[in-house]
Amino acid sequence: MIRHVRTAARTLLAAGLLVTGALVGAPPTSAAAAAPTTLPASDYTLTADYHQFDALDSALVSTLGTSAVHTVMEHANHDRQALPSSFSVAGLSTGFRFDDGDNSDCQSVPQGITTSRDAVGTADSGNYDGHQLVLVSWYTKDGCDGAQQRSRITLVDWDATYPNAYRKVLLVEPTGTTAAPDFKDIPIHAGGVSWYGDYLYVADTGRGMRVFDLRKILNTSTGGTSDQIGRQSDGAYYAHNYAYVLPQVGTVTARTTSTDKLVWSSVSLDRVSKSIVMAEYTCQSGCTDYPNRPPRAVRFPFASGATTFAATTTAGQALQLPWYNLNGVASHNGRWWFNSSGQKKLYYWTPTAGPATFAWVSGGESISYWEDATGPDLLWSLQETTGGRNVFAVTQSTYGGG
Repeated sequence: MIRHVRTAARTLLAAGLLVTGALVGAPPTSAAAAAPTTLPASDYTLTADYHQFDALDSALVSTLGTSAVHTVMEHANHDRQALPSSFSVAGLSTGFRFDDGDNSDCQSVPQGITTSRDAVGTADSGNYDGHQLVLVSWYTKDGCDGAQQRSRITLVDWDATYPNAYRKVLLVEPTGTTAAPDFKDIPIHAGGVSWYGDYLYVADTGRGMRVFDLRKILNTSTGGTSDQIGRQSDGAYYAHNYAYVLPQVGTVTARTTSTDKLVWSSVSLDRVSKSIVMAEYTCQSGCTDYPNRPPRAVRFPFASGATTFAATTTAGQALQLPWYNLNGVASHNGRWWFNSSGQKKLYYWTPTAGPATFAWVSGGESISYWEDATGPDLLWSLQETTGGRNVFAVTQSTYGGG
């Protein structure tokens, strides 16, 4: 996430590691650190509505038709690149970089990451609709230094069976009427994303999460102009020249009895506890757009046996954290990881083993835990920095996971 508090640091480092994408190469070492403290979990609840747009979504599906994920990937039209030789980070297992256009695009910025291993686990080698996928959320501004304008996802094939390619899909909110269904852009930061079953949960900073169903990818015309969105006077549907849009199906809204509402900066799926964890981006001081206070991390369990939340859900765990500038969170089997972009640190913590601190990357964003039945489990992450957008996986055991 691009933060005002980091502007000066980015300027000072513009000619160095941030732009080139080179990372800390020395092995990480544990260091003493303050530990998270427990907060009352009952102070935090979610309300979920998965039927908010049912009528409009049905009308859009009837009007435009849908494409399965497999079909979308058959039409993947961007080539991912190998990681540059300058890239190094302890425990590196694999990774890629976006094509030159996306790597250098100052208007669109990658943020969240999830994979088909989140969606389906290790069954069938983690394939969803026949593909093993890495999914990244992005926000787009109306200029290099402009306001947030829209958001999208990128579906990246991560399977030797298919080409090293990816496809962009625009996120939209249904509008209009059932007789004349329409859609509009979703101008959110999309700072985190989690994929569970068919559902995609995208962080909406001040509200909670927006919910999407990957069985409902809509077909749109790639004609028109790049600024056209939704239904046109002639009945055509455009989406900034995107061929595919993913309409929102519902909303998960966060509530708290605390004075400070939750800031949904990043999210991640924990398949072991069948929950989503979220973390806040806050600052010790100096932030203008984000709170200047200790951040929190909260775990919300899914309904029993489901990939959806109940109508009302109470948090299963809540923590106050001693670390700041957190852009990423992951949890698995009682273990937690937190990425601080401002400090270039990855913090690891369990209630029994306590905290540890590891050197991490510049411009680091979200984290996703990758379960592997035949090899080591991994942590996937990415960098947002223009010109150095590396997407990479490291062995989780290198960072305290054991």
